[in-house]
Amino acid sequence: MDTILFLAHTEADGSLAKPALEALGAARSLADALGGSLAVGLLGSAVQAAADAVSSCGAARFLGVAGAEFGHSRYATDAAAAEALCKASGAAYIVAAGTSRWSRTLPGVSARLGGRVDTHITGLTAGDGVAVTRWYYRQRMEAVLTRSERPWTILLDPGSQTPWSGSAGTARIEMLSVPISPELTRTAVTGLRAPSAEEQTIRPDADLLFVAGAGWTKTQADGAAHTAEAAALIKDFLRKSRASLGSSKSLVDQSSEGHSVLPFMTHLNQVGQTGATPRHPKGLSTCCHGEEPHTVGWRFVSERRAVNLDPNCGWARGKADVLYVADAFQVMAKVNALLGG
Repeated sequence: MDTILFLAHTEADGSLAKPALEALGAARSLADALGGSLAVGLLGSAVQAAADAVSSCGAARFLGVAGAEFGHSRYATDAAAAEALCKASGAAYIVAAGTSRWSRTLPGVSARLGGRVDTHITGLTAGDGVAVTRWYYRQRMEAVLTRSERPWTILLDPGSQTPWSGSAGTARIEMLSVPISPELTRTAVTGLRAPSAEEQTIRPDADLLFVAGAGWTKTQADGAAHTAEAAALIKDFLRKSRASLGSSKSLVDQSSEGHSVLPFMTHLNQVGQTGATPRHPKGLSTCCHGEEPHTVGWRFVSERRAVNLDPNCGWARGKADVLYVADAFQVMAKVNALLGG
């Protein structure tokens, strides 16, 4: 009987984030399909609260590594703790969320264990054997993979699974001791620097993805460009709706071409063939023509709407659920007024 290890790191408040709960749901389903045993491995400055929150997941064992040294993301200490958790569980399958912390740590841990790792997994099934699904070539080709090597570490893309939910209780954790040598703590975490909530434009957990295209900075009907007005309208909408901001490649590339640009837009906001592939319940595109390189990044957005003056743009050719043929400046000004009311 195979053991499936759900591996997670806790947040600053000791809880488990949504991506971790998604990975737990997938690990629980895999254990049920294989008739195997589920183990939970937790890492962080404190892990009892997280274990209690998922105590009803049906895990046979709860393993933990805790301490101030494990509160922050650091490869050396994270790798040492993850290796200890994996070895103690004896797991054949290790399932974790594809967070930045695990994505840079678990491939190295897999090499230490003599196993294999696959990242950006979007599906996990078990029939005659375990198979995983992932996308290649900027989400244009889907592949199904199997492996014979064990342990097999599987990193799931956040947003691709249904989060586990259940009642909290009291979990009995087997705490592991991981020796911390001076070599492991040569890199010191002195603090975190992040933009304020009002300045943050990329919000992975937002219900709405708002994408701006190059049309916002082009010459408008009056013969002039209104970039400052466009920036004000977009920022006002983001502030009121708490949406996540995306951009077409043509818009973010304008800064290198000497054209007028939106001051808060960077290549990190880019969505599409050469950008990100976010997973939001809803998406609204404005001033973007909806051509294939732009819309490929919308593959996992459930409900897609667009605003464009051109009724023959790419969005009208089956890529949007609803296309509003209208001036985005006027539309967003009205939407902001409604939100303000």
